[in-house]
Amino acid sequence: MTDASAVFPEPLPEPAEMREQYVTAGLAEADLPAGPMDQFALWFKEAAHDRAAVHEPNAMVVSTADATGRPSSRTVLLKGFDERGFVFFTNYESQKSRELAANPYVSLLFPWHAVARQVIVCGLAERVGREETVAYFRTRPHGSQLGAWASTQSAVLTSRAELDRAYADLAARYPEGEQVPAPPNWGGYRVRPLTVEFWQGRADRLHDRLRYVRPETGAETWRVERLSP
Repeated sequence: MTDASAVFPEPLPEPAEMREQYVTAGLAEADLPAGPMDQFALWFKEAAHDRAAVHEPNAMVVSTADATGRPSSRTVLLKGFDERGFVFFTNYESQKSRELAANPYVSLLFPWHAVARQVIVCGLAERVGREETVAYFRTRPHGSQLGAWASTQSAVLTSRAELDRAYADLAARYPEGEQVPAPPNWGGYRVRPLTVEFWQGRADRLHDRLRYVRPETGAETWRVERLSP
């Protein structure tokens, strides 16, 4: 095992000694609306209004698993949400897409540490319609549109130069101001939530954890559970 002092001459921070005492207000069942998307909208709005603390409130950790159960995670940007679920866009040939094809169950984590909050979504992912994908793609900056074509996401590259050449070729083909078509292997996923947990940090690690559970067939309302911290 490598001697850390030989690599880092200065003493390393000790993870076990890092503690944050949360002093935020609590979260009570009586405070919740009937459905999780209304509660998410409330917290998302508050996080977005405090951009000095929460840099990218739409950044979420997307966790998938392959057919054998081996998990993988990455940070992706949320691009929309409504009563149907949470939407993000990606290359359909990426690792996450291949795993979703084999196992559509997915977890989303919004880590709003600066305001002592997390939202954890577990649900099923399904592709959005092509019209929705194209409509969103046209709102992306020109460079991001080119990047979606240039990158064969998750594929092994021989070098950075290979990616840069692909981008340069596309920039010459589609100069600024010219419409770039949406790649056929690129599009959106909508995650239909089965559970949505709202985590509020509290003092002494006695956090509030309230989880919405999708109603059974025929039921009218979501069930809310309080989880032990």
